[in-house]
Amino acid sequence: MIIADGFLEVAGQRLEARFIDGASGRPVLVLLHEGLGSVSQWRDFPDQLAAATGCPVLVYSRAGYGASSPASLPRPLTYMHDEAHDVLPGIVSQLAGRDHVLVGHSDGASIAAIYSGSTPVPGLQGLVLMAPHVFVEDISIAGIEAARDAWNTTNLRDRLQRHHGDNVDVAFLGWNDSWLHPDFRSWDITGFLPLIMAPVLAIQGRDDDYGTLAQIDAIERSCGAPVTRLVLDDCGHAPQKDQTAAVLDAICSFVTEL
Repeated sequence: MIIADGFLEVAGQRLEARFIDGASGRPVLVLLHEGLGSVSQWRDFPDQLAAATGCPVLVYSRAGYGASSPASLPRPLTYMHDEAHDVLPGIVSQLAGRDHVLVGHSDGASIAAIYSGSTPVPGLQGLVLMAPHVFVEDISIAGIEAARDAWNTTNLRDRLQRHHGDNVDVAFLGWNDSWLHPDFRSWDITGFLPLIMAPVLAIQGRDDDYGTLAQIDAIERSCGAPVTRLVLDDCGHAPQKDQTAAVLDAICSFVTEL
């Protein structure tokens, strides 16, 4: 893997990236961020994950996020499918055949599910899906409408700009406008679940503002591989922030069992 000056070159894009080395023989944990995420918005979770598991960790920002290459608006409503089919394979190919586990949060979890449920993936040992979406719920739309109101009436743009710089408008509007488009209500990726052959750890907070436990119910019911389910109390849409210790423990156990 070549990360030059903090960037990976993938599919004609320059993607902000960071690699944390780990023990030889351990799978690489590839972190896929949420719809408003980036390398910096994982904060110190990648370091904590590497220390807890002993695994190498790769974290990167998708195009249009963080310091990565810009993207154009409007985002296609297939943006998660496009990422899974056109970009993530190029990320994984740079692992040079090393075993790996995808650790996705929110949109990142959906991208991981589409990717692993599309074609057989050599070296993929497992999936950690945190606050995943596999179909659209009313609570999802309500949460995203609330985010739009915050964008319009608070300093949310300024706070996000610290992480996304010149990409801030694309990062927010590309995500928000897509989810609030009327045609997005029919978005559904449950058809990919039966084709997932790698074990899954599905994590969700009971207080998630963007989805209910019906999301991980569907994963547990339909996935083609064994599913370990973790539901966390006092936890919203970001389990890695709200219940860090429990999430680290669960991922450690999951990776060790793999």
